[in-house]
Amino acid sequence: MNGPDRRDEIRAQLGEARAQFEATSAKIEAKAGRNLFLAIFTGLLFAGVFVASLFIVKQVYILLVLVLMVIALLELAAAFRAAGRRVPRVGSVIGAVLIAAGAAFWGAQGMLLGLFAAFLLLIVWRLVEGLVPRWEVPPKTLIRDVVSGLFALVYVPFLGAFSILLVQADRGEWWVFALVLVVVSVDVGAFAAGVTLGRHKMTPRISPNKTWEGFAGAAVLAVVAGIAISVFALDQPWWVGIVLGLVVLVTATGGDLTESLIKRNLGIKDMSSWIPGHGGFLDRLDSLLPSAVGAYGVALALGVFS
Repeated sequence: MNGPDRRDEIRAQLGEARAQFEATSAKIEAKAGRNLFLAIFTGLLFAGVFVASLFIVKQVYILLVLVLMVIALLELAAAFRAAGRRVPRVGSVIGAVLIAAGAAFWGAQGMLLGLFAAFLLLIVWRLVEGLVPRWEVPPKTLIRDVVSGLFALVYVPFLGAFSILLVQADRGEWWVFALVLVVVSVDVGAFAAGVTLGRHKMTPRISPNKTWEGFAGAAVLAVVAGIAISVFALDQPWWVGIVLGLVVLVTATGGDLTESLIKRNLGIKDMSSWIPGHGGFLDRLDSLLPSAVGAYGVALALGVFS
């Protein structure tokens, strides 16, 4: 075979391999609902930033949590406003800062006081908006707007602030690491089992890609990860890992379904497109937010904060 023929054959083989790779990627993306390779790359990038902030300086981690909560809250506020619910963005951000600062400086009581202050601020802010004619805020939507704003404050900064409480516990950095590890295990287990074995839809009207096979895979991997991190990093007995894995399995799955229900109600696919392969920040935090409460509850029951 001469040179030109050999080069043509190599080009043809490369073209065929590329076509097969693209076809396989398209199938995976269609079943998973996202670009897998881009999602993995951006996920690893954020994981590196998270680990560095958590184990080097806790204050940097707290600041990172606040920044993520603010971005996610702005995404949710923008989605509400696009659906005709006027949630004050500046007022919501100030409320998030109050909640995070309360958790960082005064613990659980400070977090609750921060939430109360954020509620009052948001209500007054929305009332003032209704009195300014140039903003053209319909008075008849006042109650709906206030309720949406209060929900946003609880759903994002209040739930997220539990991770700030958790990081300040004894070996708190490892508890937060355990939280994220088990949540990621739930996501990976559900994805792997769902793509390869998924047949029976879990909640087709809310999240069409979720299957019971994926839920089973998430349960197995979450329990395995929970046992491993409990024994080797948290200085806890193995059964704590089972409890932690099952609690986070329920909260992570519930958080994912809750956000899917919110997006379906608002008529959107993703909260934003800021993170390549993942959608918005809230799309990535939906499982972590309620799981922070679950992990905090497990740690509290074990007397970690005493």
